[in-house]
Amino acid sequence: MLIDWFTVAAQGVNFVILVWLLKHFLYKPILGAIDAREKHIAAELADANTKKAEAQKERDDFQNKNKVFDEQRAGLLAKATADAGIERDRLIGDAHKKADALSSEQAKALRSNLESLSKEITRQASEEVFSISRRALSDLATVSLEERMCEVFTRRVHQMEGKNKETLGAAIRGSPDPVVVRSTFDMPAVQRAAIQNALNETFAADVRIRYETDTGTLCGIELAANGQKVGWSIADYVGSLDRRVGAIIDADSTLKSEPVVAK
Repeated sequence: MLIDWFTVAAQGVNFVILVWLLKHFLYKPILGAIDAREKHIAAELADANTKKAEAQKERDDFQNKNKVFDEQRAGLLAKATADAGIERDRLIGDAHKKADALSSEQAKALRSNLESLSKEITRQASEEVFSISRRALSDLATVSLEERMCEVFTRRVHQMEGKNKETLGAAIRGSPDPVVVRSTFDMPAVQRAAIQNALNETFAADVRIRYETDTGTLCGIELAANGQKVGWSIADYVGSLDRRVGAIIDADSTLKSEPVVAK
């Protein structure tokens, strides 16, 4: 088989020309387009990375701002809660003080009323006892109440003994002034003489006496010498009544002062 070298050479030349043409007109534009495309993609990726970084930074800033805002909100809420608690305690304290002041005023007014009532009851009771005793003594023994009180007083003086007698005797002897005998009535001369004799005999001395009338006290007779006292009064009998009435009044006031619980 014969080889046509001219044809071979021509085809070789044609191939070289084809390769040059392809490289010059096809591969270069394609490679250029590919490079441009790669550069564009790289630029877009870089821009995307930049935007992503910016977005992440904005996200981090937003989260930090939210965190700061939450912390500030929590702080403000805690402060508002604390301030509200302080104000609540202050208002409660003021209310308690006002309630205590009102309760104290009411208690003072109640005590004042009770004292006035107790005094009035005592006064009326003593007057009633005095009146009943006077009528009873007058009807049964034809002896006035004043005479009977003088008898009771002198008997008590005669019956004094021990330390009480020594103390009163020392007071009488040591006093530069006359002893004072007070009564709720003008004492007649007979009764004064009886008291004088009782004191002289009891204390073995000539006792000087100054008689006084005190209608403001409960019915009775009292001897006072240098700070020492001895006597008898209808108050001794009214006292138990006064205590019983006081106990009743206290119980009643306690019931009235108890708070009413709303249901």
